[in-house]
Amino acid sequence: MKFVAFERKLQGTGASRRLRHAGKVPGIVYGAGEPVSIELDHNALFHALKKEAFHSSLLDMELAGATTKVLLRDYQMHPYKQQVLHVDFQRVDATTKITKKVPLHFVGEAESPAVKTDKGTVNHVITELEITCLAQQLPEFIEVDLSGLTMGHSVHVNDIKVAPHIKIVTHGKPNPVVATPVPAVVEEIVVAAAPAPEAKGKKKK
Repeated sequence: MKFVAFERKLQGTGASRRLRHAGKVPGIVYGAGEPVSIELDHNALFHALKKEAFHSSLLDMELAGATTKVLLRDYQMHPYKQQVLHVDFQRVDATTKITKKVPLHFVGEAESPAVKTDKGTVNHVITELEITCLAQQLPEFIEVDLSGLTMGHSVHVNDIKVAPHIKIVTHGKPNPVVATPVPAVVEEIVVAAAPAPEAKGKKKK
């Protein structure tokens, strides 16, 4: 994905506030050189942030006529408005090693015995994984094959196939569960019997 940024000359809270009123977002680019203050078009950035790839892949940033590879590192949103307040990017090159969270894409779920045969559902316990690799080798997502999932068994982190240059970071957890099948819930329909009509007593003469 590619986006255009412009150098930001004025610094400070007041300058940032004026930028936001003008439909711009203040930001910074750091790493592999001197930090540079930038500004971006708010609407373009706001829509880009809705795309998964903008968060988890290398981006081409055009700045002052030159294109640089960067990663989105952080952004701040207004507490209640749909407004981006600030954004941080990191420059990367062929030697930059990074640790970043990458989304999981689950495939084969509908064809798995747990779903197709046993009519169960699959609970996605983890939807993203933190990995370490060279920035240039960062995958946009990691695919998790659930086609062999059977009831009573789960898919763990060690079951996920990743490229040799990618290391999964689990922060001390030995082998976390990624997805697990859940049996189908059988709903019991209770039909209440209609009350028997009361027998009408004979009137005494």
